[in-house]
Amino acid sequence: MNQNQQKIQNPEQQVPKTPQMNERDFINDLLTTEKYMTTSYSMALHEASHQGLYQDILNIYTETQDCQRDIYDLMFKKGWYAIEAADQQKLQQTYQQFQGYTNQFPSGNTIQ
Repeated sequence: MNQNQQKIQNPEQQVPKTPQMNERDFINDLLTTEKYMTTSYSMALHEASHQGLYQDILNIYTETQDCQRDIYDLMFKKGWYAIEAADQQKLQQTYQQFQGYTNQFPSGNTIQ
């Protein structure tokens, strides 16, 4: 691992390592399912042809996304989900790149 890259992770809560699924396995399975469901609902939102249907799917999507976030937070809290710290130089480069994009638009104009 690059010296500049660091993992952001809480201390890992230990679970039994057995052939049977443990708490971490079940929660990880739930997280994967919720991610899949939010992706599927997102696609359904793009293709909903009726406003009422769109609103119903949007409500379900929001609930599912909130559930996914709660599961992610739980896994992160228990130390079962680690993320890589962002490289500050790459962040600055990306910021400058997108700042350049916004400077290409005339100020005061909005998309109608």
